[in-house]
Amino acid sequence: MPLDAVTLRAVVHELQPVVGSRVDRLHQPAPDEVLLALRGPMGNVRLLLSANPGRPRLQLTALPRENPAAPPMFCMLLRKHLSGGRLTGLTQPGLERVVRLDFDIIDELGEPGTRSLILEAMGRRANLILLNGDGRILDCIRRVDPSMSPDRPVLPGLFYRLPPDQGKADFLETEESAIAGLLAAAPEERKISDWLLDTFSGLSPLLCRETAFLAVGDTEGRITPENRDAVKAVLFRLHRRIRENDFTPVVLTREDGGMDFSCLPILQYGPVMEERKTFSDLLDGFYAARDLRERMQRQGRELFQTVSLARDRLARKLAAQKKELERAGNREKDRKYGDLVTANLYRMERGMQSLKTEDFYDPDQREIEIPLDPLLTPQQNAARYYKRYNKAKTAEQVLLREVEKGEEELRYLDSVADLLSRAESESELEDIRRELESGGWLKKRGGRKAAKRPPARPLEFHSSSGVPILVGRSNTQNDELTLRTARKDEIWLHVQKQPGSHVILRTEGREPDQRSLVEAAQLAAYYSRARDSQNVPVDWTRVRYVKKPSGARPGMVIYTNYSTLTVDPKGPGGR
Repeated sequence: MPLDAVTLRAVVHELQPVVGSRVDRLHQPAPDEVLLALRGPMGNVRLLLSANPGRPRLQLTALPRENPAAPPMFCMLLRKHLSGGRLTGLTQPGLERVVRLDFDIIDELGEPGTRSLILEAMGRRANLILLNGDGRILDCIRRVDPSMSPDRPVLPGLFYRLPPDQGKADFLETEESAIAGLLAAAPEERKISDWLLDTFSGLSPLLCRETAFLAVGDTEGRITPENRDAVKAVLFRLHRRIRENDFTPVVLTREDGGMDFSCLPILQYGPVMEERKTFSDLLDGFYAARDLRERMQRQGRELFQTVSLARDRLARKLAAQKKELERAGNREKDRKYGDLVTANLYRMERGMQSLKTEDFYDPDQREIEIPLDPLLTPQQNAARYYKRYNKAKTAEQVLLREVEKGEEELRYLDSVADLLSRAESESELEDIRRELESGGWLKKRGGRKAAKRPPARPLEFHSSSGVPILVGRSNTQNDELTLRTARKDEIWLHVQKQPGSHVILRTEGREPDQRSLVEAAQLAAYYSRARDSQNVPVDWTRVRYVKKPSGARPGMVIYTNYSTLTVDPKGPGGR
């Protein structure tokens, strides 16, 4: 969820101890993010101001951020005006999603002055705006000209004005008696959360739904004569908590797997709340996890697109080769025509367009007509058919090898696509990227080197009997696990005839108990393309019977002396 006005008030209240700090350094790690390194009452801290439309916020951060090689123009302007300045105020007007940071500065002429940095944390209209001492705009991250907003342009040289109100009552400034009066005038059967959203500014949809839930036990509850007092009591409690800055940073995990955060306990989702020490800790963790998911999705999409394109090209090439192979399989007709022409040379002369003769290959000796090239002699026509026959024979041998190689490459790309669909960390994606680069499927990244991450380790589980089970996360890791990590007398498992991870049951040479073997097979089925199927066949054998053909792609092996178990896929924790 975006940072709502009440949570922003909680953050501003938490950050009051940084007032009095001096701006030590200033960076702009992203086009819409500014990082102030402050030194003061709280020691050395880093204050992040983000005008990113998807994650606008204000917080202290401990997460590392990489700065661009050359600072952007807005960053240079902020350094010119704010470096060395002292933060004298950190305020939020009412329950607006706006924060004002005031600074005492010494200008380039050595004269004392003031500057203000405004964060408007308003979703797609989020902005960072630098003001001079008179309240005029020096510059901003997003310039808004009159064609974009006739009522409120945001451009250098203009006086700054707060965003216009929406004609609603400010929940913070409204007295309890006025809240009671507004509620008394609310229409019957109006949805409580909708009425709150339409009546008060500053309240988020989450807090409005929670108010309805606390009052009547249902987020979809409606206003009735019987529940007005309950709604009023909950609203009064919420009003007092906001005015008294009685906040609790909580992270929420919903039933659908989504996440939210709030400045107050939220009960509508059930027991899914986790408290954090500070709002800055909460925001660091929440957005770090969200950024990781987005990076994973972006990187995964890029890699998957590369694999899909390569697979499509290979599939088209294979289809063409198989058609050519089919044509080469009909070469016996050319040899027969050559033999028949040779047998009838005495009857032929140059310029004939066809030869009609008995087919001595046919048990019934039926007549056959053989096309001829009239520009060639009879002997040359026979030679032409023999040449076509020999060419097709050679092509068949080459095509058989090419088709076999292409089908192996196709199986390999299928295995990579399967691994990408199951990747759960950046290190796994990085392993797959390196594998594709080393195999020539992906160009190696040039320019600035990406931060090196250690390779992902195999997943490790234990069976009900305590036997370790290792699962590969990439084809390169599958090779490492099977060919180097596992002992020759341990158990190797793989889903039958489908892409999937190599699984090792670490029996240390002992006979595996049946329960451990079944559980390892269930993991092999789960970490494969057959994850969503039932009655999946899984082959198992001793590692000594698993071989890697010379020149085979990573993860590609052959095996013998195997047995097959049929299981339903089951992941860790019985998923």
